Amino acid sequence: MLVLNREETRSALPWPALIDAIESMFKGGCVMPVRHHHDVEVPGENAATLLMMPAWVPGSYMGVKILSVFPDNSLRSLPAIFGTYLLSSGKTGEMLAAIEGGELTARRTAATSALAAKYLARKDASSMLMVGTGRLSLNLMQAHATIRPLTSFHIWGRNSDAAEKAAEEARQLGFDAKACTDLEQAARAADIISCATLSQQPLIKGEWLRPGAHLDLVGAFKPSMRESDDVAVKRATLYVDTFDGALKEGGDIVQPLEAGVITRGDLRAELSDLVSGRYQGRSGDDEITLFKSVGAALEDLAGAILAYESVKAKN
Repeated sequence: MLVLNREETRSALPWPALIDAIESMFKGGCVMPVRHHHDVEVPGENAATLLMMPAWVPGSYMGVKILSVFPDNSLRSLPAIFGTYLLSSGKTGEMLAAIEGGELTARRTAATSALAAKYLARKDASSMLMVGTGRLSLNLMQAHATIRPLTSFHIWGRNSDAAEKAAEEARQLGFDAKACTDLEQAARAADIISCATLSQQPLIKGEWLRPGAHLDLVGAFKPSMRESDDVAVKRATLYVDTFDGALKEGGDIVQPLEAGVITRGDLRAELSDLVSGRYQGRSGDDEITLFKSVGAALEDLAGAILAYESVKAKN
């Protein structure tokens, strides 16, 4: 059985190939049972989350991701996310690979956002605002830069030191990146705004969005969390990774739906509709688009298959 650590997983999932693999999986589809999502009590700390996400392509591959999210791990200088992806044969059930789940999750999440932006962001988008300084921030910048000609990046976080550190890491990767303290100013100037936070309250206001802006909402993966306000979802054309996930878990969609700010009909399409051509993406240069991602098991399966097959081919 193949075992891939974090570095091996990263090298096996280059951005162009990963984006293409996820696009192909959304086009072809796979079986995705409802994922298990459990709150785990941690005495004296914020509750953790245990996720189990199965998926399979009949007769080809099947897999399951077991992932934990412990938000207070930062107090111990540990990553918030730990996990493993178990990939098996869809013909025999033979275990094929154990892949480091945190790196797989981070990269497939960023690649899925980039895939959405391929259809929703302006083709000439050149500036990006990254809201959030966690593990995903660099991945999101790299992934979006793969599909759009981005030349400038601003990074905002509640902790200015963390934002500066993230900007320095981005500069080491060759990006023209700067930390910023004025979120409104940066948002008003950005072609693409990507948010990856655990915020309970809206961070991005709809009145800040410039004509043609694309808002990519990756964090706020529980109904109680939110990264955009009511004005943003009213002004934007709305897209999601999957209807099933966004309508149950994405606070940026669930809350305004429950409040009557938007209706189910305001959700234009899910990602499979875009990649298959059933629905058009951006319709004009001045249109404001919004993509809400909560994650789908097929994204993990696509990444796991790519990692397994690429490493096996090299060996």
